[in-house]
Amino acid sequence: MAGTIAGAAAIVGIGETSHTRGADPAATDLSLAVDASRTAIADAGLRLDEIDGIIAPYMGPGTEELMTHVGLSGIHFGSQVRLGGASPVSAIGHAAGAIAAGLATAILVPVGWAAYSGSRARSLASVDASTPYRRAVRDLYSPYGVFAPSQVYAQMARRHMHEYGTTAEALGTIAVATRAHARLNTNALMTKSMTMDDYLASRWIVYPYRLLDCCLETDSGAAIVVTSAERARALGDRPFAVIEGAAESRPSEPEDMYNRADFFEVGLRHAAPRAWEMAGVAPSDMDFAEIYDCFTFEVLHQLEEAGFCALGEGGRFVLENGVGLGDALPVNTHGGMLSQGHALGMSHVVEAVAQLRGEAGARQVDGARIGAVTGWGDLGDGSIAILSRGTS
Repeated sequence: MAGTIAGAAAIVGIGETSHTRGADPAATDLSLAVDASRTAIADAGLRLDEIDGIIAPYMGPGTEELMTHVGLSGIHFGSQVRLGGASPVSAIGHAAGAIAAGLATAILVPVGWAAYSGSRARSLASVDASTPYRRAVRDLYSPYGVFAPSQVYAQMARRHMHEYGTTAEALGTIAVATRAHARLNTNALMTKSMTMDDYLASRWIVYPYRLLDCCLETDSGAAIVVTSAERARALGDRPFAVIEGAAESRPSEPEDMYNRADFFEVGLRHAAPRAWEMAGVAPSDMDFAEIYDCFTFEVLHQLEEAGFCALGEGGRFVLENGVGLGDALPVNTHGGMLSQGHALGMSHVVEAVAQLRGEAGARQVDGARIGAVTGWGDLGDGSIAILSRGTS
């Protein structure tokens, strides 16, 4: 593929804060991003003065704030990806492209979100219409009583149930497996056991979403460091994650979810084929998948849109094949946003790298060599990265 970034760059450092709810009332987006950044840089075995690029979070602290508080200087490449929750995974491709083009040699990609202690996530509507999602809610949906993300996304889930017979048990399979994975993760917030009966008994939020279909509001930070694959091989003996393919896309009508010609069209439908082609692999080659899980149905939907199964077959896929450790495709092996915590999807990237380095402990996928990670943003923006195990 002309201009490909396949194999040109690698993730060599990962960092993650604890996922908490009110443990530090003074937590801010900036403080969480800084803590995760310092951990990721140290994990990469790099000095602060060796970081010369930053891709700042799509909301929260910018490049200059991060430079000051992390203690960086000499940042020659600075950018921002504004793709909602798809931004962290999208940033993998942006970083790899910048590395391949010689714009930087080591790029920090951090996220910090005080989603519990902060005010944004705890209000139904915001006058700050700085994203397509918020503008759609303000201008198109709120006049009809639709304010919260659960209300917005539940309608797509309900339509899928109507058209394809998707069941609550299919959604519950995702929630139960995710919780089982979180119970093996010492850095997960929700570690109480969950059965299908527990899931079905949880209170309604907005039909068809129950409480246990919904992601957590937490104070969380996560970060990665990207450099060239050549440099990654020279840094030491520990494995790293090679970026084999990455792509992003938007729905054809990105500012309104409900009136698209194809109700189920999201950006991942267009991004995934390009990423698979770039990496030279297929969904069936994946040892695991870390799928952005703001709600259970969004996991099922993205499994379809990424090509793991056909449109309308997601319910059957998860019920017949499972998504737990030991199944053909373990999904969200860290617990995801449903049970670990909400770092805007960057913890999914951290987990993918940990799996490929063989450092996931009790939740390690045996023999993991290659995996996929996705992002979901705003009204269906999508991103995907294919990562493989690299060695010195």
